[in-house]
Amino acid sequence: MAKLYFRYGAMGSSKSANALMVWYNYRERGQEALLVKPRVDQRDGERVVRSRMGLAYPCIYFHELDDRAAKRHACVIVDEAQFLTKEEVLYLVHLVDDLGVPVICYGLRADFKGDLFPGSAALLVMSDRIEEVKTICWCGRKATFNARFDGEGNVLKEGAQVVLGSNDTYIGLCRRHWMEGNLGPDFKKRLHAPADGAGADRAGGEA
Repeated sequence: MAKLYFRYGAMGSSKSANALMVWYNYRERGQEALLVKPRVDQRDGERVVRSRMGLAYPCIYFHELDDRAAKRHACVIVDEAQFLTKEEVLYLVHLVDDLGVPVICYGLRADFKGDLFPGSAALLVMSDRIEEVKTICWCGRKATFNARFDGEGNVLKEGAQVVLGSNDTYIGLCRRHWMEGNLGPDFKKRLHAPADGAGADRAGGEA
């Protein structure tokens, strides 16, 4: 039976890499999965899902998804799902319940202020299965919050919900250090260090 999955994680939890690996696993088994993302996510160019680990594959925009395209695929995989509207999440429910197409969504749960994104709120209500993609804070605890920071390393708690960015703008923190606005003693060194791809994805810019 088809299900709607919501796999959420904080910044740096490799959500996009996980989405691409699931897509690859379907192909390896002789099936085709359809990669989808909201059009607002333009950080990596048009119609592409990309991870900092070097994984990338073409996708379609969510508004281009229809019943015909979904039925031609064994699964629909949605990256950056926090950008969806409630109505778009309900359309995914239709794909699962009426057409029998499994849908797997990856995204953030909450923004940099600790508020749910509309798409994430709808997915938390409507999904058959909710799974956490885990990563850690600089202190070693599990990171569950997304911090936005400025060029001086100050954690921001006010501003527009959607500001696209990556490791130069967002970081995953545990609750304690998010509330304190504490990016860690070696934050500037880590910020400017060459990325090795481990445990990182471009998934954040929205937080």
